[in-house]
Amino acid sequence: MDKLTADEILRAVQAALAEDIGPGDATTLATVPENAPARAAMVAREPLTVAGLDFAETAFRELSPKVHCERRVQDGTRAQAGSTLLHITGPARALLTAERVALNFVQRLSGVATLTAQFVEAVRGTRAEILDTRKTTPGWRRFEKYAVACGGGRNHRIGLYDLILIKDNHLAALRDEMPNAIAAAVQRARASYPQLKVEVEADTLDQVAQAVDAGADIILLDNMTTDQLRTAVALVAGRAKTEASGGVNLSTVRAIAEAGVDFISVGAITHSARAVDIGLDFES
Repeated sequence: MDKLTADEILRAVQAALAEDIGPGDATTLATVPENAPARAAMVAREPLTVAGLDFAETAFRELSPKVHCERRVQDGTRAQAGSTLLHITGPARALLTAERVALNFVQRLSGVATLTAQFVEAVRGTRAEILDTRKTTPGWRRFEKYAVACGGGRNHRIGLYDLILIKDNHLAALRDEMPNAIAAAVQRARASYPQLKVEVEADTLDQVAQAVDAGADIILLDNMTTDQLRTAVALVAGRAKTEASGGVNLSTVRAIAEAGVDFISVGAITHSARAVDIGLDFES
């Protein structure tokens, strides 16, 4: 995935601030003097993998050019409970008003990075790489896929445009094609988008064989047992990359990896990652 740009981070932050502030932060405006200074630390309250600090810094600076942010860690690093991630100084009003938006970005994206890192650690020593999916928060896909990379995962296709992925519903629409639906789909994909890699979802070993014969670049082994995965990997014999999907969690991913697949796609690292516990502590 291309690197996140300052402009897209700014647009996301501005939208979040507008949503939160509306016509004004009534509490802060009513109670805090305009020139009051403040110092605060963004602190990890549990072990985590960091992601999203650019969003937090942008949120604070968007509310005042007088804000100074000192980053104590970098995205993609592991932080222990009690670690300071970011130290912020500047007008108290800016820090108070941006607090929740800044934390929302870092807690959510660090949650994705942290869960990804747990999956990556679980398969360490095998050949398998952890992939993300398109099961992302609408409008946040690039941000969440960035967080996956911070956690050591690998980005799968970004959208419907950068990889051909022929799934079961595509094949169902081609069930009467000859010699078989997979061969017909791969042939048409190559003719229409020769620059793109072609992946085929296979539910059975027969479909695995058909995908190999059709010349697929990657074969998605969907909801197969570990025995079936091992058989499929042997059947493919290096003629295509193999990707396991379905039924993947932290208790099963090691066995799936040991079946010899090249990739394991995990929707949970984006759609089910919880926001990690991070606080903003103001210094008296």
